[in-house]
Amino acid sequence: MIGAGLLARNAVHKGLRSKPWVKTSLAPGSRVVSDYLELAGLMPYLEALGFHVVGYGCTTCIGNSGPLPPHITRTIEENQLVTAAVLSGNRNYEARINPYVRANYLASPILVVAYALAGTVEIDLSSEPIGTDSNDNEVYLSDLWPDREEIDELVAQTVHADLFKGEYASVFTGEEEWDRLKVPGGELYEWDPGSTYIREPPFFIDLPSDPPPLSDIADARVLAIFGDTLTTDHIS
Repeated sequence: MIGAGLLARNAVHKGLRSKPWVKTSLAPGSRVVSDYLELAGLMPYLEALGFHVVGYGCTTCIGNSGPLPPHITRTIEENQLVTAAVLSGNRNYEARINPYVRANYLASPILVVAYALAGTVEIDLSSEPIGTDSNDNEVYLSDLWPDREEIDELVAQTVHADLFKGEYASVFTGEEEWDRLKVPGGELYEWDPGSTYIREPPFFIDLPSDPPPLSDIADARVLAIFGDTLTTDHIS
């Protein structure tokens, strides 16, 4: 993450910006990440490229990054485009990141920033320019890549135990928006029959206290036989 912030800083200093058709977001797995990015002075550069904090934890990799701009989705639909996402999450199934994005690539945070600058995955970052600077000079990834020594130095300066202790001491304390959410009372969860995300499992409805004896399964049939490159996401 520090490396991504440094690459963003170097890009901003050269006058580069994320391409306008690229949707960018920053969803760290912990508040500590945004803390040390702020301490390192790197958050403004990430934000200048569009990488604003949108939340913490599971967001983009489970499809919670929000919709694409309407003109983008319209262009995809009208032209049957195969579009791509580059993320540093842990899922890259087809349409998982967004229903309109069919090709999803997992990469390090620093490369996520790099591809946002390039605006395409059809590029050889080792030999092709990633963009042009404010003087119309070609800029390559090697011109932006931070030194290992600088990364290590910033990590040593900003990532320390106090950050973790401070954030996790109040990890169960919600913010104002969380506290304003209206929730039902009672000891049991109130299932919403209209929900498309969380539904009451039917297996426990009218379940007797003593389970019935096991019986043979007769005349069972195969429901489906699948080939390769299939995931549980496709099935569900």
